[in-house]
Amino acid sequence: MALLELRDVEAGYGSLQILHGVSLHVNEGEVVAVIGPNGAGKSTTFKVIMGLIAYRGGDIVFDGHTLVDQRPNRILGLGLGYVPQGRVVFSQMTVRENLDIGAYLERDPAKIKASMEWVVALFPRLGERKRQLAGSMSGGAQQMLAMGRAPMMRPKMLMLDEPSLGLSPRLVDELFDKTVELARAGLTVMLVEQNAARALEISDRGYVLELGRNRFEGTGRALLENPEVRTMYLGGGAR
Repeated sequence: MALLELRDVEAGYGSLQILHGVSLHVNEGEVVAVIGPNGAGKSTTFKVIMGLIAYRGGDIVFDGHTLVDQRPNRILGLGLGYVPQGRVVFSQMTVRENLDIGAYLERDPAKIKASMEWVVALFPRLGERKRQLAGSMSGGAQQMLAMGRAPMMRPKMLMLDEPSLGLSPRLVDELFDKTVELARAGLTVMLVEQNAARALEISDRGYVLELGRNRFEGTGRALLENPEVRTMYLGGGAR
């Protein structure tokens, strides 16, 4: 059964139409990648799901609830976590304070404490740096902090927008490993990724968007082995 489903979604900015009837679904327990060239509408898809931009048509359903015209805080409260593009952390706050903000909708101190222990177990370096200011950390460490903050609410599903952008190859490897760990810990994951081949390698299924429309879909392995996908979107050298 689909945990998240988009049906013929249309969205854009002002007079500019970006999404032209995008449809996709994510089943509970899956890792799903959304790939495509720049301007395909990948990040716009995430933003319209989270209520950050207005939709213009279609329907978005998460865990049986329509997300159309819902506020972002309401969507978060339904159990949909989101890590936006760009290492969004509170630079003048400590790692611990950043993680606490991730649980701001939770009022039970015991649940917050349990979430903190769970996140620190998944991201041990964050536990070692709890008192460090987020702004003094490297770009890679900030990205891990952003990834660790989102699960503090124990969401049913986590959306990652370009998590590996600008990271060194070593940190890219670590980031994808952490994504797999989050999935194994019980989170459903959907990610937009410029490192398309790596994203498909860890994904159960994937979607290829182009110019705001669905172009291909299939299992991660099938998309990696699709000659047209490899040539057009993976540089022809995907494994």
